[in-house]
Amino acid sequence: MSLPDPFAQPAPPPNWWQRHWKWVVPAGCLAILALFPLVFFTVFRHTDVFREAVARAEASPQVRAELGEPIREGWWIAGHVRTTGPSGNAAMSIPLKGSRKDGTLYAVAHKSAGIWKDFRNTITAW
Repeated sequence: MSLPDPFAQPAPPPNWWQRHWKWVVPAGCLAILALFPLVFFTVFRHTDVFREAVARAEASPQVRAELGEPIREGWWIAGHVRTTGPSGNAAMSIPLKGSRKDGTLYAVAHKSAGIWKDFRNTITAW
């Protein structure tokens, strides 16, 4: 049987990180995953293609009659906007909400000489 050393120093208490890392790491990962879609879809809303497509849909008498007024954009935007200098292309689906129905706006456009042209919008109401 050995006796404890009377001159031994007690182990220091664990610091904050050592006590809490098991919940900080997963919570941090979840926070990053939650922020990614928010940033991604916010960027889509600031593109010229998105604003032009929504403006054309809101100005259309057929869309206003089908969906009802006011028309608002939904949150979950899908698609792509690819540009290389003055040229590019875009295709996206934008959920729209009206007072009577909801629908999806499908917008396709091509960029040439720095200007978005050839807009083709299709709306599906449901």
